[in-house]
Amino acid sequence: MKKLTLLPALFCLLILSATSCDTGVSSSSTSDPTTLINTVKQGTWKITNFVDSGTDETSHFTGYNFTFGASNAFSATNGTNTYPGTWQVASDDDVNNPSGLKFTIAIASPTDFADLSDGWKVSTYSSTTIYLVDTSGGGSGTDVLVFTKN
Repeated sequence: MKKLTLLPALFCLLILSATSCDTGVSSSSTSDPTTLINTVKQGTWKITNFVDSGTDETSHFTGYNFTFGASNAFSATNGTNTYPGTWQVASDDDVNNPSGLKFTIAIASPTDFADLSDGWKVSTYSSTTIYLVDTSGGGSGTDVLVFTKN
């Protein structure tokens, strides 16, 4: 009889341990920006996905490397052209932002790059990928911006 009750208990324990594994992506349960700030300042990044109002505009950033530096300055360069901007990661108390973090980018030109200017909700991030989302004006769609470390 003890064997029959032990088997379901072991099965439940196995299921619980499998669902609580760490995936390497920061949890949505913290709103402390320090880890993401330190992560983004290390190395250079590229845009591997940018969907603006339902249109894939990733190709506009092909060949550009983004460096997020001190004093909230960043630059996008392809070796020939360099475009400066600013960035900031801060806590966000928006109840629709489960990560509790907002990644703000401001860049004036060129036009394609100005489309990045926004206060993006941090969906998930790891040491190699930052996944950002923004609800388009009026809630008509979701914009997506993904940075991947070089």
